Amino acid sequence: MQIPTKRAGTPSPTAHDHVCWGYRRPAEFAAEAQEFLAEGLAAGEQVLYVAPGAKDFLEGQLRSAGRFDEGLRSGAVQAASVGGTYTTGTVVDPAGQVRLYAAATEEALAAGFTGFRVAADATSLVRTPAQLDAFARYEHLVDRFMATHPMSAMCGYDLAELGADAVAQLACMHPRAHEVATPFHLHGHARDGGAAALEGELDMESRRLWPLALERADLRPAAGTTVIDAAGLGFIDHRSLSALADYAERRGTEVVLKTRLSTPARLLELLDLTGVRVERV
Repeated sequence: MQIPTKRAGTPSPTAHDHVCWGYRRPAEFAAEAQEFLAEGLAAGEQVLYVAPGAKDFLEGQLRSAGRFDEGLRSGAVQAASVGGTYTTGTVVDPAGQVRLYAAATEEALAAGFTGFRVAADATSLVRTPAQLDAFARYEHLVDRFMATHPMSAMCGYDLAELGADAVAQLACMHPRAHEVATPFHLHGHARDGGAAALEGELDMESRRLWPLALERADLRPAAGTTVIDAAGLGFIDHRSLSALADYAERRGTEVVLKTRLSTPARLLELLDLTGVRVERV
């Protein structure tokens, strides 16, 4: 299947949004999801609401907002249970799930919409360590897709059920997060064709999360070099640089860190770390 890289019609001003939304009451996520979907609908996108419950119940939630009735009649607005969109109770196939959303995006474009937008409560899909690991990998992989295609997503996670640490593992794979404490974001919206973008701060708070995120991102090298767009990085300590050097050695690649910071190059020299090269931007 060949996926188009240009939007049909007028481009959506909110295209390429991908936000992790932590919540403590389902009603909170439902309200924010409706706002997110309404923005896409106003921009000519086809929108999908995914949450626990039967399709009729979810459509009723949307109708109660008073602004999705026409969209539900025309097909511009759709609703689906989590079980109807993902295989609940099992470990997600990251690449397979991206292919499903790529097909949905292609179908939306073919129908004349400007893009495809989904708000999904994914709490039930990350309850076990294996599910969490696979879904974090999926979050980064689908973000790569969204970086070059007109798909947007809001991913909801119940902080009260999952815990802040688990949700942070998912949030750090998004460009944006709400109500979730994550010190950095490693995502697919990189400039100039980089393998990933890196924003935030890498310090003591990141010492466990950063190596885990690197492994899950499975960054794609080009000609033996893995470029990370770190223009949005505010700080990186020696532990995080060592973890990056370890990653480069394991993957047999040279990592190029494009950053505005001057300290990483000095730290690499002082620590005699190899496999990582700094380019100032």
